[in-house]
Amino acid sequence: MAEELLYEGKAKKVFTTDDENTLLHRYKDDATAFNAQKRGSWKDKGKTNATMSAAIFAYLETHGVPTHFVEQVDETSIMTRKLDMLPVEIVVRNVAAGSLSRLLGFEEGRKLKAPIVELCYKDDELGDPLLNWYHFRELGVSDEDLEFCEELGLKVNEVLAPFFDERGIVLVDFKIEAGRDAEGNLMLADEISPDTCRFWDKETGEKLDKDRFRNDMGGVEEAYAEMLRRVTEITQRGAVD
Repeated sequence: MAEELLYEGKAKKVFTTDDENTLLHRYKDDATAFNAQKRGSWKDKGKTNATMSAAIFAYLETHGVPTHFVEQVDETSIMTRKLDMLPVEIVVRNVAAGSLSRLLGFEEGRKLKAPIVELCYKDDELGDPLLNWYHFRELGVSDEDLEFCEELGLKVNEVLAPFFDERGIVLVDFKIEAGRDAEGNLMLADEISPDTCRFWDKETGEKLDKDRFRNDMGGVEEAYAEMLRRVTEITQRGAVD
């Protein structure tokens, strides 16, 4: 497979392949927070994010969610369809935490009446600001695309909230992205991992995600390993209905 580095981000490298319509995503052990103001790394982070994303993308596909996932190539790499990405980050929240707590003045851990969908402008220099549809229209994003993003976020949440609940995890919130393939089909992209989701243990409330790194809580490597174990061990036993 001929590989040429196309893009290197904060947590992965993206390569071209022999097929012009597919890409290779290789996940790194590096981590950043607060728009790369804080940096670190830990063992097997790339393995966790790649393997969890592969398992969850495959699960979402079986539940009618179109994704860019093609196959897992090795422990730290997945192959995906090449997409023309929308400049939108889709955030879905079930429980108040992080910026939502600050925005609404809610105590962290407050269960929301219904899932909240936020659409943010994907621009690191601007800090990925939360925008409304009027802003996105000015940026050239169509109402059709915005509607797809909101529906995608809610559908992914509808599938994954019970998926994680069965594994003793509260899906507090998550961030996803979307794009169009060569045929013009819109689909889910990015990843589903402790980097992009907040996961709390249902019994203890223990945080099993990147917040442990953001907030210097320690036990980051162990938290990521625990999330990988819960997703892959139960999935391999077939309990993925």
